[in-house]
Amino acid sequence: MSVFAQLVERLADLLEPLFHGSATAAAIILFTALVRLAVHPLSRAAARGQKANARLAPRVAELRKKHGKNPERLQKALLELYAKEKASPLSGCLPSLLQIPAFFLLYHLFSSGSIGGEPNALLAHTLFAAPLGDRWTDALDAGGVAGGAGVVYLVLFAIVLGVAVFNYRRTRRQMADAPAIDPTTPGAAAMAPMMKVMPLLSFATLITVAVVPLAAALYIVTSTTWSAVERVLLYRDMPTAGALAQPL
Repeated sequence: MSVFAQLVERLADLLEPLFHGSATAAAIILFTALVRLAVHPLSRAAARGQKANARLAPRVAELRKKHGKNPERLQKALLELYAKEKASPLSGCLPSLLQIPAFFLLYHLFSSGSIGGEPNALLAHTLFAAPLGDRWTDALDAGGVAGGAGVVYLVLFAIVLGVAVFNYRRTRRQMADAPAIDPTTPGAAAMAPMMKVMPLLSFATLITVAVVPLAAALYIVTSTTWSAVERVLLYRDMPTAGALAQPL
C-alpha cells in the first residue's frame, strides 16, 4: 500500500501544474487509463474469442441437441470443438478479472486512515470540494445534494447514467438482432430471465459509485466509460458478441 500510495503521489505531482488542487483526482483517472491501456491487448484477444464463439454458435447448438441427454459426452464434444477452433467460452472474462486488483487497491488506499504506520495524507486530497476518501453520504451530510461535494457526485452520476443508458439501448438492439434461444436447448429456461436482466446491469454501477470512496468511484466511472467506447470499436462488426462482453 505504501508503494501504491507513492505511485499516486508521484502522478499527482506530475499533474499538479495542470490540475492544482485536483491533481490527485486527475492522477487516479490517469492511473485508470493506464490500467485499461495495459489490459487492452487482452480485450482485443477477448473480442476475437467472442467472434469465434459466435461463429461456432450453430455447431454448439447442434452438439447440445445431439448430446443433450448425455452431459459428459456433451462437455467432451464442446471442449474438443473449442480446442480445434482455438476458442474459449470464457474469452470475455479475463480483462475484467485483471482490473479487480487495481480497483481494490484504490478502494483500500482511500479507506485506510493510516499507511505504513503514518496518517494517510491522501484522504485530505479533493476533487474540487469533495474529499477523495469520502462517500456520497458524506457529501450529503456536508452540504446536501446541491453542496460543493454533492455537485461533484451529481456530475459522476450523470456520466454513469449516460453510459448506462447507452449500454442499455445498444444491448437491447443487439439482443433483438440475436437468434432466438431454442427452447429445447438445455438451460434455455434459466437463460430467459438472465437475458431480460442483462440490459439493466449497467445501471448497477450507479449504486457502486454511491457507496465506495470517491477515489474508487472515479476509477469505476473512468473504466466504465472506457469500456463503452472500447466495445463499440472492438465489436462494431459483430453486435451480438459485443452485447455479451463484460461491462468493466
